[in-house]
Amino acid sequence: MRIGFYGDDFTGSVDALLQLRRAGLTGVLATSVEDAAAIASDAEVVGIAGVARSLRTEELTAELRPVLDWFARQQAPIVQYKACSTADSSPEQGSLGRVLELAREVFGTAPVPVVFAQPDFGRYTFFGHHFARDGDQVFRLDRQPTMRAHPSTPSTESDLARHLGAQTSLPVGTLPWTEYEPGAAGRLATLLATSSDAAVVCDAFTDAHLDLLGLAITQDADRPGRTAGAAGADAVTGARFVLGAGGLSLGLGRALGGTAPQLSTTAAPAQRPCLALSGSRSPRTWRQIEAAARAGWTCIDLRESGAAERAIAAHTSGAHTVYHSSTPGGQQLDAAAVVDALVQVAATRLQAAPATRVLLCGGDTSGTVLRRLGVASLSITSQPWGNVVLCQTRAPAHPYDGAEVVLKGGQMGHEDLFEDVRHGRTPALPP
Repeated sequence: MRIGFYGDDFTGSVDALLQLRRAGLTGVLATSVEDAAAIASDAEVVGIAGVARSLRTEELTAELRPVLDWFARQQAPIVQYKACSTADSSPEQGSLGRVLELAREVFGTAPVPVVFAQPDFGRYTFFGHHFARDGDQVFRLDRQPTMRAHPSTPSTESDLARHLGAQTSLPVGTLPWTEYEPGAAGRLATLLATSSDAAVVCDAFTDAHLDLLGLAITQDADRPGRTAGAAGADAVTGARFVLGAGGLSLGLGRALGGTAPQLSTTAAPAQRPCLALSGSRSPRTWRQIEAAARAGWTCIDLRESGAAERAIAAHTSGAHTVYHSSTPGGQQLDAAAVVDALVQVAATRLQAAPATRVLLCGGDTSGTVLRRLGVASLSITSQPWGNVVLCQTRAPAHPYDGAEVVLKGGQMGHEDLFEDVRHGRTPALPP
C-alpha cells in the first residue's frame, strides 16, 4: 500500500479514489476495516468509505479509531483523512478538530498539512480563506449559496484556520501561497515539519500548487524522527497523516507517481430502467431531478403517501425512477427516516432486478444506504461525467454483487446528469 485514506462520506471517498487513479495509482474502496483487510494485499491505494461527516462529535472515536489504527499497522507511508472540499464540519457534527486529535493519538505530534483546494471542482484557498464555485460564480465559503444554507453544517467562516480552530484546542496555522516557489518542495517540507502548529492550512488555487504541496508532503513522509502517539503503540514511525479534499489526493498521487492506464471516459447505456435514490437537499440535485422529470423519469417524493409502493411499482413497470426527499420545503425528516425509506426501495428492486444501474445522491445518506445493502467495496470502472464516475459493487452473498452504482454529492454533476447516466453518454460540454 502506497497511500491509504478514510473518506468522511461515500461520494467524497469515490472522488479521492478517482483523483489517485488519475495520477496512475490503482486502488479499491472498502466500506469497513474488515472488508479493507480482505482486499488490501495487492492494491496501491486502499480507501475506507465512512460516514463521519454525519456523526456527532462524541461518535467519531468509535468510527475512526479502528480505521486509523488499522492503517498504522499496514505501514502506509501516507494516510489521508478525505474531507469534503467545502470543509463541512462543526464542533457538534463531523468535527475535523476531533479528527486531528484522534490522528495525533495514533500518528504522533507532527504538524498535519491541511489542503481543501480542488481547482478543477471550483475550490480555492487564498491567504487561508476558502472559496467555492456555485454555477458560474465563485463565492467566499461563508457566502456560497449552498454552503451558507447547509442543513447540517452551515458555513459561517471562510478562514479555515479559524473554522478548524473552533473545533479543537489544538493550534491551527496557515501556510500562504507567497511562500511557494517552483522547485521549493524541500523548503515547504521543512516549513510544514517544523511548524509549531498542530495543523497547517495550506493555500492552493492552481494545480501547480497541489503538485508542489504533494511533493513537499511525500518528501516529508520519510523524514526521520516521527514518533507514534502514546495511545498508538502499533503505529509505524514515518507514517504521515494529512487532512484534505480530492485536490490533496491528486497532488499526493502525482508526487508518488503511478503507471495505471487512464480510465475510460465512456459507458454503455443502462441495461434496465435506472433507479435514482436521493437524500440530498442541495439545490443542484433538485435541478437535476427536475431535468429528469422533464425527460420522462417518474419522480416520487418519499414523504408522499404510499410513496415507496408507487416507486417500486413504477420501476417494476419499466420506468426510470427517482425516489427522493429533495423537494425544496416540505416536512423535514431525520436522516435515519430518509435512509430507511431509500433502503426499502433499493433492496426490493435490486433483489428483483440486480442489473439495475443505481444513482445515489447525497454524501451523508449514500454511504449508510450502501452499508445497509451489504456492499463491501466499490471499484471505478469508467469516468464519463467529470468527477461523477461509474462504479461496480462488491456485495458478497447478494444477487446484486457486481451492480453498477453512480454516487453524486449534492454539489456535483451537471443538470442533465440523470439522462446521461441512463444513456451512458458523455456531456456535450464539460460539466
